Formats: sequence, C-alpha cells, structure tokens
Amino acid sequence: MKSPTIADLEPGQLATGVFLVLSKEVRQKKGSGDPYLLLTLGDRAGDIEARMWDNVENVIDTFDRDDFVKVKCLPQIFHNRLQVTIHTLQRVAASDVDPADFFPASARDPEEMFSELRGVIAGIGNPHLRGLLTAVFDDGDIAARYKRAPAAKTIHHAWLGGLIEHVLTLCSLCKAVAPHYKHIDLDLLLTGAILHDIGKIEELSYERGFNYSDVGQLIGHIQIGLRIVGAKMDLLPDFPPRLRVLVDHLILSHHGALEFGSPKVPMVAEAMLLHHLDNLDSKVEAMRVSVEKDRLVEGNWTSFVSSLDRPVLKKERYLDPPPPAPARLESRPAAVKPDARPSPASGVLAEKLRAALSGGD
Repeated sequence: MKSPTIADLEPGQLATGVFLVLSKEVRQKKGSGDPYLLLTLGDRAGDIEARMWDNVENVIDTFDRDDFVKVKCLPQIFHNRLQVTIHTLQRVAASDVDPADFFPASARDPEEMFSELRGVIAGIGNPHLRGLLTAVFDDGDIAARYKRAPAAKTIHHAWLGGLIEHVLTLCSLCKAVAPHYKHIDLDLLLTGAILHDIGKIEELSYERGFNYSDVGQLIGHIQIGLRIVGAKMDLLPDFPPRLRVLVDHLILSHHGALEFGSPKVPMVAEAMLLHHLDNLDSKVEAMRVSVEKDRLVEGNWTSFVSSLDRPVLKKERYLDPPPPAPARLESRPAAVKPDARPSPASGVLAEKLRAALSGGD
C-alpha cells in the first residue's frame, strides 16, 4: 500500500507513512526532564509538526535531519493546527524511496517555463541587456539550477521550479504595470525581474529538504546574485558601465528596505516598481498557500501566519459556508403530568416536620 501523504492525514485516525525529516530538535519534558522529539516531517504535499513523547532513547540517535523515516502516528488538532504524535519511528534507506514523492514541485513543466523565459529575453529591445541575459542562461549549469530551484525555503513558491515560476509571474506583472508609467524602462525592469533572485540557485540547497547552503547562510542570495551577474558582465566588454550600475542597483535593492536585507533601498523608479511587484507576488502566493495548507474543517480563518503577521480569511468558505451540523437528540427527563401530585412525605424526618408544624413535641 502506498504511503499516505501529509494531505491524507485525518485528525483522530492512526496512520503509518514514510516522510522526510525537515527538522529535528531534542527537548525536555516539563517536570521530569526526560527527552522528547520535536520534528517537522514533509513530503510533496507539504509539512507537519510532529512530537514523539515515549521511547525516545531508542530512536534518538538512529536518524537525523534530511533522513527518511517510517512513522506510526496519530494526527490531532492542537492550537488550531494539525500535528501528529509519533508512536513508532524507523529510519528508511534513501534507496528504498522515490525522491519525487518528497519534494513539492511546480505544476508547470520546467522546460516549458524555461522556453517561456527565453521568449521574454528575446523580446528585450536593449541589445546590451538582452546580451547579458543570453550570456547568463547560455551557461548550462546556471540554466539547470534556475529551472529547479525553489524561490524560498518556506515563505513563497517553496517548491522545485518555484524560482522560475515566480520570475515568469513577475515578468507578466511588469509588462502589465509598466505601460501605466511612461518613464519606466521596461527592458531594464524585466532584466531586474529575471535576475533579482538568481543568487537563490546557490543560496538554497534542495537535494533533500529545502535548507540554506553554507554560502547562503554566510553571504545571502543578493550578494551571490551580484557576483553571478557581475562575472557575466565582465565577459561583455562593451556593456555600458552606467547601465551596469543600474542592473546592480535593482538586484541590491529589491527587498525594499535595509531591515529586510537590502544593502540599498530603491532609488530609481524601476527598482521601486520591481520591489513592490516582487513583494506583491510573494505575499499573494503566501496567502494562497496558507489557505490551501490549512486543512481544519471548522472556521473561516487560518491559524496565524508568521510570514504575513496575520491569519488569513478562507474566502470561499466565508462566502459559501457549509450547512450547520444536525442538532443532536438528547435524552430529557419525562415531563410531569398536569394532574400529578407529589407523593406524601414519609420517614422519621417527615414525622418530625409534621409535628413541628402542628405545634407538637
């Protein structure tokens, strides 16, 4: 029987499945101080928080993050989220699983998306910018990783092919919005859209779970992207120096604010527009995924989404609520008939009460 996915788990129903360990923490129980495991398990359908409370000493050293494990678990709702309590856990050899079952991926074909990207590049009128983009994506190693990389570890487009899918959406937004502002250089804006996140092909590792590489942790995708693009520019001796500065600026400022990791804030209209369109696509997509991943039956709201700093309304459910559950029939005491009379009091206490009321001793 095929292993259930995260999406198949139902509250209160025991399940046995194989999942990828996305994170592993050893914590201590309050009071006893005994260890328990806090894990994040994942597959192509998503991820879920898991806890193992008992027999932890028997398994704690048998697996690590990025290993595959077979677990018997009980899904439950806790603090408005679905999580699982693990009863048994066993490491599974990577040779015994199909990696495609454990990585969320774009619904679009990567080669089709890359062909679309090539079409966008071919339509750029500025020969210097078109030549730069051609040089970048004629590099087979860059092209291969660009087709496969996620756009983020968790926040938005966090799946294989997410980067190029995000970039193509951003290019469409650029083409739709730029004509409203006659002073915008669409060629420069599109170049920024295509190159702004190119450093993520090295910042993120995605052979098992989605994590940051060492260079990603130490430098970050903005600086990595600047280095990748700069190396290609160095091969184009006729590339205008001032145009190079503008391309660099779009990459450096696309996060929009210093506190969000941008070495510079946008100081030219194309950079400002790129930042806001990039932020728009990432936030709207994060909202969609938050609603899609929140599988609770009750309620019109998702749980709190930390990346958005808010819960998100489940719009379709809000507009078309399910019918109320039928009222439960409850047993009730039999009604007293109108002509019913209470039975006379009896016993020693009753005799004393009657005597007191009649004035006797």
